[in-house]
Amino acid sequence: MLQPLKLLLRAPMLVFLLAAQAVSPAHAAGADAALVAAATKEGALVWYSTLIVNQITRPLALAFEKKYPGIKVQYSRATSSDVALKITNEARAGRLQADVFDGTNTIDPLQDAGLVEPYLVDAAKSYPQDYRDKAGLWTTMNVYFLTVGYNTDLVKGADIPKTYDDLLNPKWAGKMAWTTDPTSSGPPGFIQNILAVKGKETGMDYLSKLAAQKPVNIPASQRVVLDKVIAGEFPIGLMIFNHHVAISAEKAAPIAWARTEPLVATANLLSIVKGAPHPNAAKLFVEYVLSEEGQREVAKAYYLPAHPNVPATVAELKPLQGKFEARTVTPDMARAGIDGWTALYQTMFR
Repeated sequence: MLQPLKLLLRAPMLVFLLAAQAVSPAHAAGADAALVAAATKEGALVWYSTLIVNQITRPLALAFEKKYPGIKVQYSRATSSDVALKITNEARAGRLQADVFDGTNTIDPLQDAGLVEPYLVDAAKSYPQDYRDKAGLWTTMNVYFLTVGYNTDLVKGADIPKTYDDLLNPKWAGKMAWTTDPTSSGPPGFIQNILAVKGKETGMDYLSKLAAQKPVNIPASQRVVLDKVIAGEFPIGLMIFNHHVAISAEKAAPIAWARTEPLVATANLLSIVKGAPHPNAAKLFVEYVLSEEGQREVAKAYYLPAHPNVPATVAELKPLQGKFEARTVTPDMARAGIDGWTALYQTMFR
């Protein structure tokens, strides 16, 4: 339910190539006076997010409201799949509520349904080309790196996994957990990474051995899995966001992340809903979030900003500064392969 708000790879960048819709993107207006006036007249914004409310959604929305006090923000949080389904159902019912949405895998079904408004974001013009869709369907808001998280009270010294093969140690049988998230940020992303790195034959052999370790499926988010690792329910969590680990470690939780290379890299994409009830507020919000000012708010929340001029609060969470390698699951890769990766997960691990 909506709540009112009172309140890379060691060198380069992520590669995102999606087939553009046959539409002409609107010219980005930037946060100029005319856009601010039009957005303020609308007076509201609805954001369907996949991000943690207390960590980033609420603070970011509060910062936007403080800058533009005439606009009240509402938000709700769900998984990428659920956000896409919710917007699709609203459109079918002729009662669209959402103005903007984000997610790692939200874009494909909504693009296919014609529910994404093309908009070239002025604030993102300095972003690498790989961080923004050329038709304006999406822009990268923040990047993610997924790896092994482990409880530092339970896993020490030589037992800390340094490679994927270390996860096959019999001592971890039944003691590892991961989310059931059926996206590239969950087990399907892990599977594609193993197959790409090890090759099909060796990769399938590895996956069979990992399945024999019986990693526990948790029907909840990566954050929930991490919390269970912190609580000592499991020594090890798979497909954990490294910035989530940093957030908890900063609060003295017994948690760390392992550089099991290559890590899986994905990105959170920000878009405008086609037919949004508050189209100008949507444009203004996107301009703000993707500006240096907005991206500094993203960094404050320990998320990894996409803006090239805004560093992460914990620099080592990114490949170059953290000296680790990562492989990106791009939107086009996910579109082409997600069904196959998910089928392997269902067959081997469920």
